[in-house]
Amino acid sequence: MAFMNVIEAPNSLRGEEYLKNNPKARAEDLMWAFEKNVNGIIANIGGNDSIRLLPFIDINIIKSNPKIFIGYSDILNIHMMCYKAGLISFYGANLLTTLAEPRQIHSYSRYWINKTLFNNDIIGEIMPPDEYSADSHDYTNKNFMKRYHKNKGYDLICGTGIVKGRLIGGTTRLSELLGTELELPIECYDSSILFIEDIIECVSPKDMGDFIKWLNDYGILRRIKGMIISKFNEYPQNENYKIAIKNALNIEGISELPVLIGLDFGHTSPKIVLPYGVMAEIDCDNNKFSILESAVI
Repeated sequence: MAFMNVIEAPNSLRGEEYLKNNPKARAEDLMWAFEKNVNGIIANIGGNDSIRLLPFIDINIIKSNPKIFIGYSDILNIHMMCYKAGLISFYGANLLTTLAEPRQIHSYSRYWINKTLFNNDIIGEIMPPDEYSADSHDYTNKNFMKRYHKNKGYDLICGTGIVKGRLIGGTTRLSELLGTELELPIECYDSSILFIEDIIECVSPKDMGDFIKWLNDYGILRRIKGMIISKFNEYPQNENYKIAIKNALNIEGISELPVLIGLDFGHTSPKIVLPYGVMAEIDCDNNKFSILESAVI
């Protein structure tokens, strides 16, 4: 994997305080990047306030300049802008937390970036990595090394057989988009596979259960074909999340919805890349997840 001729957006190095206080400048960076003659855009990091960029975004600029856009966490809001513009974007690596992982990018993350962004073959089955880490980065310590632990793979919460659907999702902040310009019409969830991730600092097992109930109340769970849920950023993995999700799904009509948990995307390392709108498959009987199409031409 090689990123050639890397250039930073005009305001991206002006410091955290400046960028926090100037959402318009951040939006201008994004518009600049889409208009620039570059092949792809990668988010520096997540955060919690990219929704503030929305008033300064011209969706027509995104629509007229399709290109690779990748990032995760609060970058969900930018993905929704891309989705509204009709682009396939990629829920995957951020620059600082994936490509700039201390010492080097994990080989598994590197493999799936290459496979998804730089190869037009069918992406195929997503095998779990042998190890994972939930450690935060320490960029001040040159000798810092993440601790990696044995990965036990995916767990089926409920469901049987094989289901297929187009990928859509992000963090539990999907529920906060109601009433904003980024709220998706409910029909966008029809026959999809919903992917969800978040962090323990923001979402407790109870919060996760409440989010699943919101998905049901809003009508999403009865429209989707299945759901994949990432690891949470802790170890050993907290079984209370699985229990809360399973209890929340114990509703007539959705208790057999295929739900696979423990996938490697979002706030753990290493991670896969999930392309929005691309057909995927959950194989409940064999605890497998596959992406059935290429995401790039």
